[in-house]
Amino acid sequence: MSSGIDRRDFLKGAAATMALLFTAEELMAQEAATATAVTRPAVKFGVVGCGLWGKQVLSTLSTLPSAQVTAICDTYEPFLNKGKEIAPNAAAFSDYAQVLSSDAEAVVIATPSHQHKDIMLAAIQAGKHVYCEAPLAANIDDAKAIALAGKGSAKVFQVGLQGRSNLLYKHVSGFVKTGVLENVAEVIGQWNKKDSWRRMAPTPEREKEINWRLSKATSPGLVGEAGIHHLDLTNWYLNGLPTAVTGFGSIVNWNDGRDVPDTMQCIVEYPKNVRMVFTSTLASSFSNSYTLFQGSNATLMMRDKRSWMIKEADSALLGWEVYARKEPCYDETGICMVADSTKLLEAGKEPAKEGTVEPSKEALYCALENFTKSIRDGAKVMGDALEGYQATVVALKANEAVLSSSKIALPAEMFNL
Repeated sequence: MSSGIDRRDFLKGAAATMALLFTAEELMAQEAATATAVTRPAVKFGVVGCGLWGKQVLSTLSTLPSAQVTAICDTYEPFLNKGKEIAPNAAAFSDYAQVLSSDAEAVVIATPSHQHKDIMLAAIQAGKHVYCEAPLAANIDDAKAIALAGKGSAKVFQVGLQGRSNLLYKHVSGFVKTGVLENVAEVIGQWNKKDSWRRMAPTPEREKEINWRLSKATSPGLVGEAGIHHLDLTNWYLNGLPTAVTGFGSIVNWNDGRDVPDTMQCIVEYPKNVRMVFTSTLASSFSNSYTLFQGSNATLMMRDKRSWMIKEADSALLGWEVYARKEPCYDETGICMVADSTKLLEAGKEPAKEGTVEPSKEALYCALENFTKSIRDGAKVMGDALEGYQATVVALKANEAVLSSSKIALPAEMFNL
């Protein structure tokens, strides 16, 4: 180059500018996490619920330097025994009240959604920090009671909307805030998995209890159990709340006595004539899960660990995109959204050429890590009471629309606490 600057150095500088602009928050979070692990005692955890998700929570906490599992609880002995295998040094109980009277400082509520309320209110009363999985509850009255208690607590309350802590989602949110999509036209979300959701048990009573997802009386449905994370991401990226939802659902593959649809679709209406379409089925696993934001300048394809930006041919150049990593995304060329660019720059590498396209930490790990940082250092909660309540309201109302095959208005006051 005529200025005497080496081309490779120039490319590194351009990549560095891009990465530092959009990953400063991540770098600060990593530095804070390291400081927490070194200078603060581990938070003592009690985990209530050792089922499929509870075991995932326990496994994640066992790898988190800022956490120590001291108590676990489940009413079903086989689940409790599985929890003991993951957390062998924790006291094991069959009654959550025993967890609340233990030395645990924080409690993770990983029970079925319809069981959250009593446990959460008792945990707040016992002076515990609480991490409550999403959705907050299986009905709006319970969800509001939980959110109000969490909001009014002197302790930390965080909702299990782990997408809020996902390093990739946080990274991409920086681009969204700059208006890179221009006019958002529509959002499309999908969650597909061929799975009956039915679990076997030794007795009819236990089988009914363990299959709570299959009954309208206790289940928030596919949109409540899986779709809530897509809906919350849409609320976040659109920086708004929906005004109405229309739903449809049916049982097409698992005709086994359930009354909860195994296939559903809903249309969620947002301000400025933007609609989000969410579809989900337990009959097929094709294409798994994603959320797609389509704008007049660019489209964002969001998966749990991967993301691509596909620009329109007539959109203006952003400068840094020339140096970004690219790969095919459907029939287009997608710009890879790399969340861990800062680490590569520190190692003297180029993110566009040598970076992994997946974040280094799982979203659940980041969410629980953020929870411990909020407890010890007062860090901002990622998924607070209001955000958790609003996401739950959208999901439960969407499920109501699915069950009734109707359109339901969502007045603004419905989202207030």
